[in-house]
Amino acid sequence: MSELVTGEAVALELRPARLPSRALAVLLDLAVAVAVYVAVSVALVAGTASLDDAAQIALSIATFLLVLVGGPIAVETLSHGRSLGKLACGLRVVRDDGGPIRFRHALVRGALGVVEILMTFGVVACIASLVSARGRRLGDVFAGTLVVRERIPAGQVAFVPPPPPWLAGRFSALDLSAVPDGLWLAVRQYLTRMRQMDPQAGWGVAQRLAADVAARTGAPVPPEVPPAMYLAAVLHERQTREARRAFGSGSASAGGKGDGQGGAQLVPPVPHTPVSRQAPFAAPQTPRAPSVPPSPQSPRAAASQDAGSAERPAEPPRPAGPATGFVPPA
Repeated sequence: MSELVTGEAVALELRPARLPSRALAVLLDLAVAVAVYVAVSVALVAGTASLDDAAQIALSIATFLLVLVGGPIAVETLSHGRSLGKLACGLRVVRDDGGPIRFRHALVRGALGVVEILMTFGVVACIASLVSARGRRLGDVFAGTLVVRERIPAGQVAFVPPPPPWLAGRFSALDLSAVPDGLWLAVRQYLTRMRQMDPQAGWGVAQRLAADVAARTGAPVPPEVPPAMYLAAVLHERQTREARRAFGSGSASAGGKGDGQGGAQLVPPVPHTPVSRQAPFAAPQTPRAPSVPPSPQSPRAAASQDAGSAERPAEPPRPAGPATGFVPPA
């Protein structure tokens, strides 16, 4: 594993290609290039039989340069470092900082490849690749490139163990903005490889890393929390905040605590109760005043009395008595 540092000071873990895989890729590329060169040469000889010897030699040199030198340069430039042989072996040419190569990188590699591979039958390239710590030949050294492996077995992918459940969300109030990326990378590498380390040595590394993280955050490590668990919980908190910023703050925790880096707290929305159309809101009913019986002097009472008298049966007429001649006083 090789650690490359990009222009943004980000460390990349790449796996450099070694001599066997590179040699196989070069043999495949050479086989294709030689086949194309032979086909083009036969076509030129058949088409230029009437030319003199000097013209035929000039065409042969031009064909050699175009097919065996210019061909690989053009293929690596257009494919960003992936020729046919490298594609079959899972390799790729990148810059020293991990970026894709350009025409000038492919030109330097192709020009020196004529001396390293074609003129010396690959002897110089093999010696340089064996001596180099990253397996680079002279063309890679002068061009500032590196051949890396793109396909890595799934079983070798680093796995960061999650923190225990009782530590989830405990460090949500820490300010992690002062922790540099290099320290985060060291914490991640320790957590992925702590099972392969000696227990005492791993405990010491965990204590040093936990002390560095605590010094950057301004909060001491809880005494009841082991250093490895503390590092796993803090790294998990950082990954949670990164995911929250990347995918939006809708997945914020229900605890209502900020992320320590200026994240706004979310206010839960007020639940909306739909109103049924069949039962709309009704106006409040005011109490009705008690009914007062009408007075006898009112017309309504008189009308009711007349109606009552009309409903009663009529009395028979009384017989007329003798006249007394009495007249009541006025």
